[in-house]
Amino acid sequence: MNLESNPLRVSLAGLDLPNPTILASGVLGFSAEFFNRVAKGGAGAVVSKSIGVEARVGYPNPTIVQAESGLINAMGLPNPGIDEYSGEIEYSKTILRIPLIVSVFGYTEDEYAAVAEKAVKAGADAVELNVSCPHVQFTGSEIGQNPKLLAQVVEKVKATINKPVIVKLTPNITDIAVSAKAAVKAGADALTAVNTLKAMAIDAETTRPVLSNIKGGLSGAAIKPVALRCVFDIREELPDVPIIGCGGVSGWRDAVEFMLAGASAVQVGTAVAWEDTSVFQDITKGLETYLREKHVGSVKEIVNLAHRS
Repeated sequence: MNLESNPLRVSLAGLDLPNPTILASGVLGFSAEFFNRVAKGGAGAVVSKSIGVEARVGYPNPTIVQAESGLINAMGLPNPGIDEYSGEIEYSKTILRIPLIVSVFGYTEDEYAAVAEKAVKAGADAVELNVSCPHVQFTGSEIGQNPKLLAQVVEKVKATINKPVIVKLTPNITDIAVSAKAAVKAGADALTAVNTLKAMAIDAETTRPVLSNIKGGLSGAAIKPVALRCVFDIREELPDVPIIGCGGVSGWRDAVEFMLAGASAVQVGTAVAWEDTSVFQDITKGLETYLREKHVGSVKEIVNLAHRS
């Protein structure tokens, strides 16, 4: 499709997407082959699994449990480390025709910056800072819940790389707009809202927590109303900053609702586990139909409409 006549085309923090659907971090984000499979499924961009400075095994099983309308996971950020993963980024860029965003995490601002720098050197089109993982101590949400620490991480990464920096925010906070403003003031080019909600499951028969880590993060349809409210709240405070909606997007209607709330694009994660990569094409086809029925020429025209007084 000619991008110039494509009603789903999105320009996001300097990234050019053929449509506003993005693979969320942690789902099929392991290898170039998976990225390519997702791209062929219709995604407009992909986000890798979260990568750190060094290899990390993660938590022992069980790491995932099904909940009502969602999944609870505590994977423990397993990854091969950025030095090993750089080769996968380089290879991915030889076969992908859509933006590759690498998710990075660390225990200090220097670690975030070091991983981001190597990811960009390997070919990443942007980085997404995972400052919101709810189940690994001393990284993730402990940073995202502290505006001062969050700002330090963003400032360090922005000073280190020349590619877009996207900050993935935590919903496990009283006022997400506070974190959003801290990230943007420190230089964030875009925001992803949101990561998973802290949750747990207990087995009535064994009387024990199900996950080996006891607590994990809830994703899927169950968190959509929370994620939608977070996007709306951020847009109220920051009218000009690009937002990527994330949390319970499984169909075109979900995507539309996030855009009406203020998101320019949406990430899809848990739905891929349920429906495979065909979910991206289903969402984009539904979006096209919606725009046509509403007599709207571009998906950009529906962003923020729910904020009209």
